[in-house]
Amino acid sequence: MPVELVTIRCLQDNYAYLVHGAGETVLIDAPEAAPILAALAERGWSLDRILLTHHHADHVQAVAEIVAATGAKVTGAAADAHRLPPLDHAVAPGDSFALCGEEARVIDVSGHTVGHVAFHLPGPALAFTADSLMAIGCGRLFEGSAPMMWESLSRLNALPGETLICSGHDYCAGNGAFALSVDPDNAALKQRLSGVKSGTLPCAPATLAVERATNPFLRVTELRGSLGLVGASDAEVFARLRTMKDSF
Repeated sequence: MPVELVTIRCLQDNYAYLVHGAGETVLIDAPEAAPILAALAERGWSLDRILLTHHHADHVQAVAEIVAATGAKVTGAAADAHRLPPLDHAVAPGDSFALCGEEARVIDVSGHTVGHVAFHLPGPALAFTADSLMAIGCGRLFEGSAPMMWESLSRLNALPGETLICSGHDYCAGNGAFALSVDPDNAALKQRLSGVKSGTLPCAPATLAVERATNPFLRVTELRGSLGLVGASDAEVFARLRTMKDSF
């Protein structure tokens, strides 16, 4: 049986995700307890595990309340354990473990924070990327460097195109406006934003193929010339785009 994926809007613009399969239910990130507990109750699911991508409060602040209500065990990065809620299962990049009857792989996506991880389920083609690769964007560099983030995005970009990128926020309005400012002739981007605005398409999740076609931070090759960076490395083009976005 294939796994089920449920996208939950939390707080003002966060996403949390439920994965259900093989008699197990797993939550990825815990921004807000009420909508998550409501989604579980609506489906009659008990929560077995919580996976944490990074330590920022808007991704972990509801862990204690959800654990108290469900008894779920908590998984997160060993390197970030000192600033995450208490972990029952510490993982590191390169690790794999069973999740909902599927293999889950841990990917280092440091940049937004150092120690940020993504969880990739190759079987159902899901990647929970939180604040690394995001819908039409990427996370701001609070702790890591531009080369570090570019390496992280490159790891994610190496996944199959059908992989569903389950990112941590709905920043489509701001990300889309910036993307259009640097990539104004991109028909795929215009079509995506039109679908989001009309409500016929969600902001996230979206496939990696869609992100490759519309996300400026994955389109450094296409944008190098228009940015006046012919001869610059991919990481240098990415750094320029990230700096531009920060002041957009």
